[in-house]
Amino acid sequence: MAEFSKQYCEHQDHEFGWDFDILEVASKIENGFYLPHICEGYGFVAIGKDESGEIILAFRTQNDEVEWKPYPKVIV
Repeated sequence: MAEFSKQYCEHQDHEFGWDFDILEVASKIENGFYLPHICEGYGFVAIGKDESGEIILAFRTQNDEVEWKPYPKVIV
């Protein structure tokens, strides 16, 4: 079953309900840590916070590595 974030559904004007709110999940994460959370819409596999407390999102690369992107660069 696919899961979609509140931010993705609002950005795409989807009429179906969202499964989780990125900001709500991030509020429970300590700096320097992450939680696995998949958003099929944006394509990320985890939500984290860097050492300064900025929200970052993890994406798998073609080489099956993880690339972290800042929340504001993904959610536009």
